[in-house]
Amino acid sequence: MKKTYIFGHKKPDTDSVMSAIGLSYLKNKLGENTEPRVLGTLNKETKYALEYFDLKEPLYLNDVKLQLKDVAYHRNFLIKETESIYDGYQYMLKEGLTGLPVVKENKDFVGLITIKDLSHTIVNANFEDLYTSYRNLINVLKGEEILKFDDEIVGKLLVASYRSTTFMQNVKLEKNSVLIVGDRHSIIEYAVESGVKLVILSGAAEIQQKHIDIAKKNKVNIIRTPYDSYHIARLVSLTNYIKTMIRSYNPTRFEDTEFVDNVLEINNKLKHTNYPIVDKKNKCLGLLRLTDLNEKSPKNVILVDHNEKLQSVEGLDEANILEIIDHHNLGSITTNTPINFRNMAVGSTCTIVYTLFKEKEVAIPKAIAGALLSGILSDTLILKSPTATERDVMAVEELSKIASVSYQEYGMDMLKAGTSLEGMSKEDVLYNDFKLYTVNDKTFAIGQFFTMNFEEIEKDLDDYIHTLDEVSEANNYNLTALYVTDIIKNGSYVLFNQKGQEIMNMAYDKDNIKEGHFIENCVSRKKHVVPIIMEIFEN
Repeated sequence: MKKTYIFGHKKPDTDSVMSAIGLSYLKNKLGENTEPRVLGTLNKETKYALEYFDLKEPLYLNDVKLQLKDVAYHRNFLIKETESIYDGYQYMLKEGLTGLPVVKENKDFVGLITIKDLSHTIVNANFEDLYTSYRNLINVLKGEEILKFDDEIVGKLLVASYRSTTFMQNVKLEKNSVLIVGDRHSIIEYAVESGVKLVILSGAAEIQQKHIDIAKKNKVNIIRTPYDSYHIARLVSLTNYIKTMIRSYNPTRFEDTEFVDNVLEINNKLKHTNYPIVDKKNKCLGLLRLTDLNEKSPKNVILVDHNEKLQSVEGLDEANILEIIDHHNLGSITTNTPINFRNMAVGSTCTIVYTLFKEKEVAIPKAIAGALLSGILSDTLILKSPTATERDVMAVEELSKIASVSYQEYGMDMLKAGTSLEGMSKEDVLYNDFKLYTVNDKTFAIGQFFTMNFEEIEKDLDDYIHTLDEVSEANNYNLTALYVTDIIKNGSYVLFNQKGQEIMNMAYDKDNIKEGHFIENCVSRKKHVVPIIMEIFEN
């Protein structure tokens, strides 16, 4: 079953991480194959909660862009370098291919052959040279093993086309001679006594026992085939190792992790038809035909705690969104087909996931209960936020019992762990819980940081403003603001980039709002901040 990735927004907070973990557990219990992921570095609060309930930190997901491994390329379509040219041609003919990767025994990539290479080989080949295996000769010539001493056959090809006496008088046989001969016993005797490399008996010719005995003594390989000498002469060069016809030992090839859009860009310049696919160790995985790119299998994803494209993973447009679980306003994400979209006016996405557990009648284990509880307490500020609803309260009461904690004490300890500035840069504070919003082609960014000691930030106020200015300029944001929320005072101190002064004046009806201004009863970004800013941009 194909895996589905479940993840929150780019700047993961406790609610987004824990809802991904909880939903993934539920989906897997229902028989699906899912995995929780995160799109960024976890903050201290989330790490505290994970450690407290002994939960594993989800792996990082860089993007969900289409890769070659998501494409129905010709997997395991390859040929070993010691297979015959004839077999390679038959393989391409059967599968309708115009190219074929050549590999060593251990699948190390060697080179690429194409139909054009095959045509060139047939037209320009030196038909005298044979470099192949005894097995290839048997297979291609439909031969019968009479004597075999060598696995590999390297030699010069001769056809006994003269009269016997003329041949023996004028043709000197060497140790590397490969002779094609019919039931001409005198020439056969001459060949085995000369100790040639190989005798190919045409037309199912008989060979006398005395000649077999001499051949054994001189270690002469012998094959018998039903084909006549003319057909043998035409086929025998095609028994050569396929590696002998490689003209391109270093063709353009791609790792299976390569992005499809990069492949298309390169192909626009090269205009090739076939590309070998390899792994990071240069082991060949198969062949990509350009037409294979039409058959894609996008990554399956479920989004939690967001439905804004700017907040989501790179390459989301190339993924297959199966479901969205969120508690925010409707954002910019669109889909090509109908999906399950669970959006509820509650304080936390984890409350929705808890509701799904109840609806599906799946028991919630202690660790998962702790995860969901942590997400709700974080997003509702231990149920003190105006976003908290009766559903959140009910969920917290049951989850805290399953998790065996006092939610007030645990919640305060968790929030305290997240408010420590120790070891954090100004950028760390801003990006601790950071979200982007788009209105009328304009983008604004709102960061939120919880603290019980604003003085620690106030003493470096100029440095924080400088950071906000830099982030805003570098990313072309129309506004970048940081709300430092004090849950004890039930309000937030607001910092903003200097060019955002006019927007903030309008937002809070001030002539000249000061940096670090305290806004009472402002604790929820979703209810107290974003709607006000959005209205200004809309107007």
